[in-house]
Amino acid sequence: MAIRSVLKMGDPRLLARAQEIEDFDTPALHALIEDMRETMLARDGVGLAAPQIGESLRLVIFGFDANPRYPDADSVPYTVLINPVLTPLSDETEEDWEGCLSIPGLRGLVPRWKRLHYRGFDPQGQPIERSVEGFHARVVQHECDHLDGVLYPMRMRDLSRLGFVDVLFPGREEAAGE
Repeated sequence: MAIRSVLKMGDPRLLARAQEIEDFDTPALHALIEDMRETMLARDGVGLAAPQIGESLRLVIFGFDANPRYPDADSVPYTVLINPVLTPLSDETEEDWEGCLSIPGLRGLVPRWKRLHYRGFDPQGQPIERSVEGFHARVVQHECDHLDGVLYPMRMRDLSRLGFVDVLFPGREEAAGE
């Protein structure tokens, strides 16, 4: 398995809609998931979408116990989610700061649904369904946006709230390679 390069904003592959996964529980799928996990962990990410490493597939991973990039965030269970479908549970949204491995060193204030239900499949093709809120809901929405070619600045209401981490949050540095 390998740590992969992460595409950066400006790469047109990040703007394309990813393809559905049809074959589950294959060696190639398991190898891709392991590469994604190693890549996410090596960069202190809380999630990663397959398009971020150049694989146009509807696959996201996310989860952490504690993360230096989001020191105040509640933990999120490690999840591999394939062909996800998101449904908001209300019209209520909230704004919070987001970063992205494809937009290193920057953060922006992004509106997201506060509560949502997501469904999809695990690597073996078994259904996954969860209703979540807060940071868990934010992470899922952020990662699934990548599957539709959406980067978080495209969701921002006010670009004056986009800035470098070291300016917005003095004393907090992004992880190496960010």
